[in-house]
Amino acid sequence: MTSLRSLWLRLHRWFALSLGWILILAGLTGAVLIAAQPLDRLAHPQLFKAPAATPAAALTPILEQARQEFGDKASFRFKLPQEAGDSLWLRVESHSWRGTVYLNPESGQEQGRRGETEGFVNILFKLHSTLLLDANGKALLAWTALAYVLLLLTGIILWWPKRWPGNWRIELNKNLMRALFDLHRIGGVLMGLLIAVLVVTGAYMAWRPLGDVLNMISSSKAVKAPKLPPLSADALPAAPSLDAMLASARAAMPDGQASFVQIAAKTTDPKQAMRIRFRAPDEPHPNGISSVWLDPRTGSVLAVQRWHELDPGAAAVAIAYPLHTGELGGVLLEIINGLTGLVLAGLGLSGVWLWWQRRKARKLAKSRLS
Repeated sequence: MTSLRSLWLRLHRWFALSLGWILILAGLTGAVLIAAQPLDRLAHPQLFKAPAATPAAALTPILEQARQEFGDKASFRFKLPQEAGDSLWLRVESHSWRGTVYLNPESGQEQGRRGETEGFVNILFKLHSTLLLDANGKALLAWTALAYVLLLLTGIILWWPKRWPGNWRIELNKNLMRALFDLHRIGGVLMGLLIAVLVVTGAYMAWRPLGDVLNMISSSKAVKAPKLPPLSADALPAAPSLDAMLASARAAMPDGQASFVQIAAKTTDPKQAMRIRFRAPDEPHPNGISSVWLDPRTGSVLAVQRWHELDPGAAAVAIAYPLHTGELGGVLLEIINGLTGLVLAGLGLSGVWLWWQRRKARKLAKSRLS
């Protein structure tokens, strides 16, 4: 039994010391983001606020102007106002610049712009979501989430009392090492499941291959974007305007609220369908993952996919995202998630400190014996 416990302890320490710094960073940045994002909106109303658009500005001339500035090879994504007073966002990905242009939804005039890593909140978000390593960072975060699950399991095994109910006391009146040990041990057990929800949902959104794993477990096939039907060159009509396609998409999902309009690089022969995202009335995701797919050559609707009709791997995002950000439960859940992130960071820091102090004590004991 002693050797088995020693094995669990070694595994717990190995996982913590190898990947614990990522968990500490994720917990701290996530907690700060929950408070920083609304403060950022208050501090920069010129970016995020605008008069209610009645009627809304046409998107086609905005897109044409953006292509003149960033080139035909750039891709764009409009984020449409979801509430009265929201600005219109145009997210740009080009060789020369990546960021967001904030527009007045009524006039289409630019109110300001920010690069992808410009400003404290943007840098903090990139650090939290990708570790500033793009796709490699997302994969690393996913594997770190698995490591946390193993940390939680080994921690519970090490804590598990021989006799119930066991010792739940936290001794704060002795010494710092004993207090931190009790807080680390009992806090990890009590908060472990909440932390696991945050860590796993964050990794699920960051690294999409996890959706394929969920589909495999549930024996489901991924619901893919529709393919463009073949058209002869002489049968191609004049390309429809972006606003006409948005109107067609809204007619195809009249009960939904359009949220994102995704526009690929401009080519003479498009290869992929165009996606316009919607939020259906029963959808938990604040921006929605329901979609209307259109043929960019003709403007015809190819498919309507509501979130609950998607495969489990894709549909799970509708719940994972608002659960991770706290938007699923309003301000109360946001506060709980922020505190949980701080607890995660505290567990990591206290664990490293306890390991270091015990290591120093062992070295001191050996030096005295020699």
